[in-house]
Formats: sequence, structure tokens, C-alpha cells
Amino acid sequence: MEPESLEWELGLHRRLVAGHHDAFADLYDQYAAVVFGVAMRVTSNRQAAEDVSQAVFLEAWEHSDRFDPARGSWRSWLATMAHHGGVDWVRRELAGRARDGAQADQGLERVPDVGEAMESLLMAEQVRRELIKLPDDERTPIRIAYFEGRTYRQVASDLSLPEGTVKSRIRSGLHHMAEALDSEVVGQET
Repeated sequence: MEPESLEWELGLHRRLVAGHHDAFADLYDQYAAVVFGVAMRVTSNRQAAEDVSQAVFLEAWEHSDRFDPARGSWRSWLATMAHHGGVDWVRRELAGRARDGAQADQGLERVPDVGEAMESLLMAEQVRRELIKLPDDERTPIRIAYFEGRTYRQVASDLSLPEGTVKSRIRSGLHHMAEALDSEVVGQET
């Protein structure tokens, strides 16, 4: 079945509603670049675009029954959610800046959230450690895709590998990293 054909999308929808994890992997593989691209264009902020993308895919997984194939494609539904999420982020950011500006005008400085900053730094360090532990054939495509913002197709071209191979290696590497990070979160050693 050809990805993004009506038949493929209907099958994907049925599998997602049924809770099949492999359906979510297919959804992510097919549309991650689209969702991230829309979020990045709206927010112009890589971290915000990553957060918006994560929220979009979480919504798609937890509430796949809200997708109506009669009203449009997965691509348009996910891109619309990414756009709305990006706009919401921009509005929150602008409102926060306006509040900070008003506080500064009153002589009140915004105190940075040190705990949140430390948590982000620690998580980033854990991710770096787990990425380094991956075999090179998984680490390299992940690095290119996520840290250089390349699509699966571009990564495949850069590495002179079939696109399916690149997708499999990225998925496998992310799975290994998620398992390792999850075990660290609950206090187990990997």
C-alpha cells in the first residue's frame, strides 16, 4: 500500500484507534518532518518546535479517534495541530514578555526558574550519554536527523543508504535510548 493513499490512511486510522504501537511508528515516520517543519516555521524556535511536535504526536496517539478521514488527510490534520500549537506557543511567549516588561517597568525582575533549567540540563546530558552508547549505525542517522534537522530522505541520501534502512536504524536507536532513559528515571541502572 502506498503511504498517504486513502486506503493506507484508513488502515492507519483503524490501527491507531486499536492501539497498535507499530501504527504510531508508521504515523511518526511518515509525518514527523511535516509536523516539525510547520512548528518550526510558526515558532522560529527549535526547542518550541520540538515541544509542539511532541504534543501533536501525543494528541494523535491518545486521541486518534478524533481524526475524521472524511474531513481530510492525516497530513493536514497533524499540520493543523502543529500550526495551532505553534501559534499558542508564540502567544504565550509574547504574553510572558509583556508581563516581564511590565514587571521590569515596576522594578520587579523576573527570577529565572533554576529548577527547571537544571532539570533540562540534566535531561540533555542523559540524552547525550545514551546517544554516545548507541552503535554508530544508529547514532549517526539520529544525529543527522535530529541535530541537523534533516528528513529521513535527506539522511538516507547523505549516508548513501535506503530510506527504509535509515528509518529502521533511527527507530531502533530511539527505542534503545527511550528504554535506557526510562530505566534511569525510575532509578534502575541500564
